Amino acid sequence: SSGINAEWPLRPGELRNKDREMEDMEERHQVEIKVYKQKVKHLLYEHQNNITELKADSVLTLKLEQDENRTNEGTLRKDKRNLKVQLKELELSHEDVIKNLKRQHDEAITVLRKDSERHAKELQIKYEKKMKLLREELELRRKTEIHEIEERKNGQINTLMKNHEKAFSDIKNYYNDITLNNLALINSLKEQVEEIKKKKVPTATLR
Repeated sequence: SSGINAEWPLRPGELRNKDREMEDMEERHQVEIKVYKQKVKHLLYEHQNNITELKADSVLTLKLEQDENRTNEGTLRKDKRNLKVQLKELELSHEDVIKNLKRQHDEAITVLRKDSERHAKELQIKYEKKMKLLREELELRRKTEIHEIEERKNGQINTLMKNHEKAFSDIKNYYNDITLNNLALINSLKEQVEEIKKKKVPTATLR
């Protein structure tokens, strides 16, 4: 339109050309619209066909899926029953295993207890034997020591007695010597007294 405004005013011949040109453009536009409408109609038809096909496919797929689901449900139910049976068998098997383990454990405990008791008895016998030997050895050592002590004591007593006898003998001899000396002295004194008496007697007679 700016082009038209720029070239305004037009001559009559140019105006007709412009009208024709506009008519041609209008016709072409109508043709394009018609072609476009036909294309849209064709596309709509195709789209409708596609929808119909999709619906049919969907129905068929749905039916197939339902059939498959029913089959799967049946399989699942069967599997579930089988699993229940297997679980029950496992439980029974587990109970048997537990029973066997408990029995084996009880047997092992019994064997261990018997071994322990036997070992304890052997240790007790060994200990009692050692204690008996030790007591006998101590008793023998005690008797030996007592015997040695008695021998030493008897030796000491004999030595003491010999020493005492010697001392007693020495003392006895000493006192005997003193007694003898005293007796000799007494006799000597007696003799002297007698002599003095004898000497004094004549004097007394003279009076």
